[in-house]
Formats: sequence, C-alpha cells, structure tokens
Amino acid sequence: MKRVGILTSGGDCQGLNSTIRAVAKTLYNYYGPDDVEIIGIIDGYRGLIYGEYRRMKPENFSGILTMGGTILGTSRQPFKLMRVIDENSVDKVAAMKKNYKKLNLDCLVVLGGNGTQKTANLLREEGLNVVSLPKTIDNDLWGTDITFGFQSAVDIATNVIDCIHTTATSHGRVFIVEVMGHKVGWLTLYAGIAGGADIILIPEIPYDINSVVKTIKARTASGKNFSILAVAEGAISKELASLPKKQKKAAIAEMKYPSISYKIADEIEQATGQETRVTVPGHFQRGGSPDPYDRVISTRFGVAAAQLIIDKNYGNMVALRNGKVVPVPLEEIAGKLKTVPIDCEEIKTAKAMGISFGD
Repeated sequence: MKRVGILTSGGDCQGLNSTIRAVAKTLYNYYGPDDVEIIGIIDGYRGLIYGEYRRMKPENFSGILTMGGTILGTSRQPFKLMRVIDENSVDKVAAMKKNYKKLNLDCLVVLGGNGTQKTANLLREEGLNVVSLPKTIDNDLWGTDITFGFQSAVDIATNVIDCIHTTATSHGRVFIVEVMGHKVGWLTLYAGIAGGADIILIPEIPYDINSVVKTIKARTASGKNFSILAVAEGAISKELASLPKKQKKAAIAEMKYPSISYKIADEIEQATGQETRVTVPGHFQRGGSPDPYDRVISTRFGVAAAQLIIDKNYGNMVALRNGKVVPVPLEEIAGKLKTVPIDCEEIKTAKAMGISFGD
C-alpha cells in the first residue's frame, strides 16, 4: 500500500484543488484505488504538527477542478518559528517527523509559496520524502517561470482596472488600484499592462512622486481628464528606499495612511488638485475559481508531482521552465525570491508604450 500525505500551506489561491485532484487521480490511476492511500493533512503544517488529518477516498477528489480555496484547509506557519518551541512546549519539527512516521507515509506532498517551500526543504533535510508544488498569486517562487494561481489573480486585478476606467473617465478622476504584492511586482506589472494603466508602481522600482505627478499633469495637458495607477501594496518611494533597514521599517510602521496607495493619492491631490480615489480589491484577487490557464497548469503540475512519487524522485519541487514541467531540487530554490528584473521585457514593453514607473 502506497501512502501519500498532502497538505496546503500559507495563503489560499486559485488552483489548489485542481492540483490536489491531479495528484490524487494520477496516483489512483497508476496504483489502483485499492493500492494507494491518500492522507489529507488538515490546515497545512499545523495539521502535521498536531496530527490532524483525514483519510481520503477517490470521491473526495471529484468535482473540485473548478473549486476555489482548498478542501484541506490551510494556515500560516512562519518558517522562522519552525525550530522554536511553542507555548505548549511543542517541538514542531520533531512533531512533524513523528506524525509522518506514525502515518507510515511514503511521501509528503506540499503545496505552497516561499515560506512553505523553505519548510518543505527543512523536512527534506530531516530525512522525510517530500515533493512540492509552486503555489502563489505573486509568481515570486525561484526556479519556476510561473506559479499556479498567478494568472487567475491577474485576470481579477485586470478586471478591476477595466471597471475603474469607466468611472474614472466619467468623473475625470485619478484612480489608484492597489494590487497585492508586498515584496514583488509581477501581479501589478501584468495587471497594469493588461488593464491599460498609465502608471505602474512596483517594489523593485522605487518611485519619485514628482515623476508620478509630472505624468498625470502631462496627460491632463494633452486633453486626457483621467489617469489610472496600478500600485503594488509594497510600492516604495525613493526617499524611503534609501533609508537603512531599521529606519525604513520604522517609517512604514509610523505612516498615518492605511496603505501606500492612500499616501500617493493624497500627494497627487495636493500637487494637481485633481480628485483622486483608491480602490483595494484585496483578497478578491486570490478567491474564486481558477481560470482555464490555471486549471491546465495546475493539472500538469499535479501529474508531474505524482510521477515523481511513482519514480521515488523525492526532494524536488515541480516547476515550469521554457514550457516544460520539470523537477527542481528544493535545496536550490528554498529561500530565494524571484523579483521582477528592472530590465525585463515586460517593463521595456510597457515603457515603450509610454507607461510610467515613477522612476
């Protein structure tokens, strides 16, 4: 009997269930439903730590291809605290290893983002058989060209920008759409280009508010009575970016605005006199059904992960590279962030069309 544990960790996103489904269906198809047992770990690593799980059946994986969220539940368990004994005197790493062995697992399948991959690699180092999959709407996982959940989030953020265009033109306003992404700007960049934003601000390119204002004034002078800004929640000004790390962190903590977008909006209004509004779609961006692209890529990822289990090729994350799904060693990708290169083709394309990045 082949026994495989599956867990989803970190924030939810589109494509989790379709990926889980692909792993399960491939294993059932290869071994036969009577010769493989899939254990669903409840609420991510927390379930592995505290022994919360359920034995799955083939019917549990039917009808979930288009379902958002995760049927297994999820939670955030910061990597930096994984080796810290908690308030209940629980050694989390020891507890995870104990429950893995108690369940007599041949492999643990992990779906998650950066922190999740770091913990997956930690478990690999501790001797567990692990296969992981790249999940995040931020598309910031090192080693893969794309993550599942990203394209669905781009679709939603783009739709918000599309809808804002009509009210912005009707009222002659400046609108800021704040897109998810604390450390990287892939989602903002793609949604900004797809939605026809006039200004795109991402964490990788610190902005000068004077440059932003200059772009808006130039649009007004040319007869365009509105402007659209796609702003990553982690966008940062040049002044703030130049500060030492501790001072920067303190300045952000002391900011009187709900987020950076509201600060930018206030500065634009004061400099231009033009009414400026902020729209924050927030968690809408990672909710709902996966789009067709994510259904396909998550299915490809899930099948590839199952094949790694069949081949006993553990210690890898499945990734998309140059159009092909391939295994990438966890030790090579864990802890690395895939930021937007400031000389990438997407940014060059946007700038060639006159989109400002506030630099």
